[in-house]
Amino acid sequence: MLVIEENRVREILTPALCLDTMRQALRDLEEGKCDMPSRLICRMPNTAAFGFMPAYVGDCFGAKVIAAYAPNMGTEYPSHIGYVMLFESEHCTVQGLIEAGSITEIRTGCVSAVATDLLAKQDAPHLCLIGCGAQARSHLLAISLVRKIEKVTVYDLSVQAAEAFKAWAEETCHVSVQVCDSPRAAAKDADIICTLTPSKEAYLTLDMVKPGAHVNAVGTFSPVTREAASDLVAAARLYADQVDACRRESGEYLIPLKEGLCREDHIVGSVGELLLGKCEGRRNDTDITLFDALGLAVEDIAAARQVYLEAAKSCT
Repeated sequence: MLVIEENRVREILTPALCLDTMRQALRDLEEGKCDMPSRLICRMPNTAAFGFMPAYVGDCFGAKVIAAYAPNMGTEYPSHIGYVMLFESEHCTVQGLIEAGSITEIRTGCVSAVATDLLAKQDAPHLCLIGCGAQARSHLLAISLVRKIEKVTVYDLSVQAAEAFKAWAEETCHVSVQVCDSPRAAAKDADIICTLTPSKEAYLTLDMVKPGAHVNAVGTFSPVTREAASDLVAAARLYADQVDACRRESGEYLIPLKEGLCREDHIVGSVGELLLGKCEGRRNDTDITLFDALGLAVEDIAAARQVYLEAAKSCT
């Protein structure tokens, strides 16, 4: 069994490699080549969300066991802490224990990049990032692989976090970053908007999003929390990482549904269905498209499998 820690994961799982891995995993999920039971999320007394996310992806299976703890954001401690336990399918032996925080960070940005590549306009140079933690870095790196980003506007409750992200992005990605004093200012005229916060209440409203923009709603993953307001979701073409999961778990979808602002068929389809040509994407330059990312166990297991295969090569 290999134990693969964060630094080694980051060496192996580059955004380019992970982007291709996520495309294949999402296709495989829609084609029925994967099995993914519902994840179990337990709310801890200290407000942490403790998750068990199992999946089977063919020649291996496993589960991500992770604690998501929002108070760690902006501190020396990561907001996601845990491991992916990976088994091989033939004899069900344990192959590896792979650090999960880095897996989650990298694959999440890459899944958003897959959705962005399918749904955003081809000419989309202005990226807005609301929330300036690890996911902001992941999303900038991944989305830059699918669109030519020339301008980045950011907002974070912590000005220090926003300024630290600006310094990192301008040095690492050689792109101009503007720190804004509100989500509205950051989203103004943006072509691609990524919401990356643990907010319990919606803050991105329809009047903040220009016609033709694409939104990746990433930061929340429960039926009672959301970042995108009901008017925005109702007006947008809504896509999921998996439709069934979105209908069970997404506050972005379930809250406006309960309010009567959208119907049960409001979800156009999944990213996997888009990849397979089974549903229609953007229809014109004024459509607002919205990808609601809950995060899937198949994404974690597929990414961990890729890390394990690359790491195992150096051990032979």
